[in-house]
Amino acid sequence: MQLTTDDTLDYTVDAFHRGAFHLVQPARKGHRAGTDAMMLAASVPSSFAGHVIDLGSGAGAAGLGVGSRCPLSRVTLLERSPDMVAFARRSIALPENAHLASRSTVIMADVRMPADERRVLLADASLDWVIMNPPFNSALDHATPDPLRREAHVMEDANVFKDWLATAAYLVRPGGGVSVIARPQSLNHILNAMRPHFGRQEVKPLYPRVEKSAIRIVVRARRGAADEVTLAPPLILHEPGSNRLSQAADDISNGRSSLFSD
Repeated sequence: MQLTTDDTLDYTVDAFHRGAFHLVQPARKGHRAGTDAMMLAASVPSSFAGHVIDLGSGAGAAGLGVGSRCPLSRVTLLERSPDMVAFARRSIALPENAHLASRSTVIMADVRMPADERRVLLADASLDWVIMNPPFNSALDHATPDPLRREAHVMEDANVFKDWLATAAYLVRPGGGVSVIARPQSLNHILNAMRPHFGRQEVKPLYPRVEKSAIRIVVRARRGAADEVTLAPPLILHEPGSNRLSQAADDISNGRSSLFSD
């Protein structure tokens, strides 16, 4: 199997969820998955037994994280980069991921694809949950000469959340869920983009340490629910005076518990 469209791209095979699944991902160029992906995966309830799609999936860490923690779930990874699609397909084909392969699919497409193209690939209201980690950094905040990394990290324009959440609204069934991870500065944009389609919004702030400001938020909501915003208890990522994950963050990032305690 050809790994990527560019054979010069080095790769690593990395264990997640304490070895419960593995990921093939670029060693230096492009986006490498980490805590953000695992927190996004953990936003889906542990009892989830439906079909989840990971929009802009990269190599598939978040989507496969849902599949790993929720053994009755099905996973679709949607990614536009041919290189990252190749990594995702290679990940699914790993012997270590045999328990995920039969219920995992990769689609190469742009989240912002036209409606007629989208309906050929995925029927409207056919999915139970949508997870997404849109590129939310500005070019000034996250300058990089690496085009693969830039594509994954840098926001193309101000309509990213609006467009990605509109796609999610077409795909998810009434009552189904959506989860987004982003910087706290994007909260208003996310809530405004959700409101035409999603309600019962829950906001989970992630703090590096007790004395620091939040560095991420995870927002999840339900298709067609009433517009009401709740602030969930915060998650402190690291132990005091250490770079080691707190016990709660370690359990969540390794698939032993969910982000919203459900």
